[in-house]
Amino acid sequence: MSVQEYLDKHVLSRKIEDAVNAAVRAKTPDPVLFISSHMKKAVPSVITKVKARQILDSRGIPTVEVDLFTNKGMFRASVPSGDSTGMYEAVELRDGDKGTYLGNAVTKAVKNINEKISEALVGMDPTLQPQIDQAMIDLDKTEKKSELGANAILAVSIAACRAGAAEKEVPLYKHIADLSGKTNSILPVPAFTVISGGKHSGNSMPIQDIMILPTGAGRFEEALQMGSEIYHHLKAVITEKYGANECNVGEDGGFTPNISSVREGLDIVLEAISRTGYNERIKIGIDVAATDFCIGTKYDLEFKSPNKSGQNFKSGEDMVQMYRELCSGYPIASIEDPFDKEDWEHSKRFCSLGLCQVVGDDLLMSNPKRIERAIHESACNSLLLKINQIGTVTDTVEVVKMAKEAHWGVVVSHRCGETDDSFIADLAVALGAGQIKAGAPCRGERLAKYNQLLRIEEELGDQAVYAGEDWRPSC
Repeated sequence: MSVQEYLDKHVLSRKIEDAVNAAVRAKTPDPVLFISSHMKKAVPSVITKVKARQILDSRGIPTVEVDLFTNKGMFRASVPSGDSTGMYEAVELRDGDKGTYLGNAVTKAVKNINEKISEALVGMDPTLQPQIDQAMIDLDKTEKKSELGANAILAVSIAACRAGAAEKEVPLYKHIADLSGKTNSILPVPAFTVISGGKHSGNSMPIQDIMILPTGAGRFEEALQMGSEIYHHLKAVITEKYGANECNVGEDGGFTPNISSVREGLDIVLEAISRTGYNERIKIGIDVAATDFCIGTKYDLEFKSPNKSGQNFKSGEDMVQMYRELCSGYPIASIEDPFDKEDWEHSKRFCSLGLCQVVGDDLLMSNPKRIERAIHESACNSLLLKINQIGTVTDTVEVVKMAKEAHWGVVVSHRCGETDDSFIADLAVALGAGQIKAGAPCRGERLAKYNQLLRIEEELGDQAVYAGEDWRPSC
């Protein structure tokens, strides 16, 4: 091929001329850099390679990290995991070899990415998120993504989403909003975990989390400040009441003092709030995780106590009454998983009272069929969204649409095994979720999400809207 034929084939003369003319029109101070950038934009982005590795999450347990390459750069993502896996959620693929990481290694998932998914995606346009996700689903061929592993598929899906945003030269949250058809971005109200109990701690408090929601803040930046100040005042309260040794924190950063009852935990949280003067601007949320202490049709509130009295073995109706009393005595605005995941009867009964937001986590497992049933039966009025239970960005967008169409609230959630990936922060803003649950205002893997929300709010400037008092739809 002659030089002229080569130039003609790639239309180089015209492309170079266009780039030079654009630099002149822009009167750029660095024309060489401008021309280089202009030429790069003229070439459509395609996926050239996907490379995965095994890393450790915040608990020291293996998880999947992906580097997705296009002809314009490299884009990284890592995925979280929970401490339990429900039968209705997408399958997290682990090796199962007890001799390596106690059976928790993810080298099979990594191999699936490097040897199967990468080959299937090479040449695809990273802006076409639905097609990328569908290609992986078609390759997997199982309902719950068990062949390739939801942890493998999700890591690639998130990395591709970042590559798509870069190709469009828009922030990640804007790209996700485009994928979902939304036009307004909303900074979510954070539900900060401040006290941990249940299976997440060694104390005797039966419920899993007590959270604070700064609904009265004017901006996310102020909400983060309020959460941090209350958190530090709570540390002081715990030190005064129980001693400095009781200020240890759980996996998601909540304090784990030696308390035995929900009311005891709520009381010290209220005292910390009172010391800040934020009383009327803070709501409280609790994550009961009732499935963890449901035995048959009864609920054992002393399931962690070495000296059981037998007085705290409750029926479903007893639990309804307990929640009524708690909502009456404390500024509780949200209760997550108040009943066992299969106790639809009492979930419906409690939700019908309209006392607070009723969030479905174990009840729903982010599963479209479970969500559809809960909508039909009015078993809850808010979705706890865990992206690793779904497995792709596209499917995540769709389940949020389901919840929104039912006028539900949406809480974008972390997992106990987290990484420094901040994707869920952009996701919460993009989908207008109104709420995010990412742990305490401490620990790096939790703050990665909250600090990203600070950056997004700063970037949006005058257009930034904090959900505040409009943190959830009226139900």
